[in-house]
Amino acid sequence: MEKETEMEGNVAFRRRKEGLHETKGNTDSRRAEVLRHQRDQIDEVIGERQHNDIDLNSYKQREGNLRDSQTSTPGCGNQDPAVGSSAAEAQPCLQRDVGGKGEGPTPILTLRLGLTCYRDFLGTNWSQRAGELCQRAEAEFGDPLALLAQPLGVGGVLCTADRQVVLIRRSQQVAEAGGLLDIPGGHPEPKAVFEGLDEMDKIRVEMLQRMEEAVVRELFSSVCTEIRDEVNVPLCCLGEPVLMGIALNNTSAGRPSAEFYISCSLTSTEVRELYWQGGVEAQESTDIVFLSQTEVLRLDQSAPLWSELCPSAKGAVLLYQLVLPDREDKSNLSQTPATALDKISR
Repeated sequence: MEKETEMEGNVAFRRRKEGLHETKGNTDSRRAEVLRHQRDQIDEVIGERQHNDIDLNSYKQREGNLRDSQTSTPGCGNQDPAVGSSAAEAQPCLQRDVGGKGEGPTPILTLRLGLTCYRDFLGTNWSQRAGELCQRAEAEFGDPLALLAQPLGVGGVLCTADRQVVLIRRSQQVAEAGGLLDIPGGHPEPKAVFEGLDEMDKIRVEMLQRMEEAVVRELFSSVCTEIRDEVNVPLCCLGEPVLMGIALNNTSAGRPSAEFYISCSLTSTEVRELYWQGGVEAQESTDIVFLSQTEVLRLDQSAPLWSELCPSAKGAVLLYQLVLPDREDKSNLSQTPATALDKISR
């Protein structure tokens, strides 16, 4: 199978062990050697997948995901999910770290991005040996996620004009979390960064390094594109995405997803009508469900609905409860960020 390139999002918090003094070249070479060995077993895994697997076909047709190997936002990699500590409004350009020289703003969040493919995701994050790979990566590189593909997903907590949050029920034909409730989402597309790029051209990391602002724009715009394709809501009806944080899905070895809040100018009735008309990716879900914002704020592990949510939706709900991006006055809320974080740890 030809290797399709996709952008990946490795939200590893780089923890270098004391006394680890390898050169970058040696470390990268050893990491590449381990990954090459792992890829030898990946084609067999792919061959076992059903041909009607919607997730697999979707990945084959796309080019990708974002991956970041480091982040400056605090988080807890061993929890489900790990989250950032603040929300950031969508910015039209990349905020660069200029070292306090007065040349520009420092970053709210720093994502270090690379390239991966669906085959590497199947052979690492989705592998039965994922735990072994994490242990080896921690021992050899001081980073448990160093040997994982870690493709970055995006998800959107979509809130309608009548204050209803949109959930969709995943098709039973998808590879992950079939039949469970999810938020709209998907992956940033690397080729969207390079308009006019020929289909046969391959994207390289060096190319992305020259297109930082476009990469940031794609990260934020991709979640709106996914909402349009899955829920059939026009882009003109969506507000600017607000990045709430990043959740790690421990059912796929800590695969990261950037979770956004997006307002919608349409009512839930209007959104429902558009959904049933069918969007570009209508086959990925079978139903649409609306919860009031009050219900979402009260959701926790004791709620019957909690077991119906897929891991990415749980992470997004907890981030929404923690960040409260659509609330100006948070002083009267019964749930504080501390209690939300306590729920994450449980």
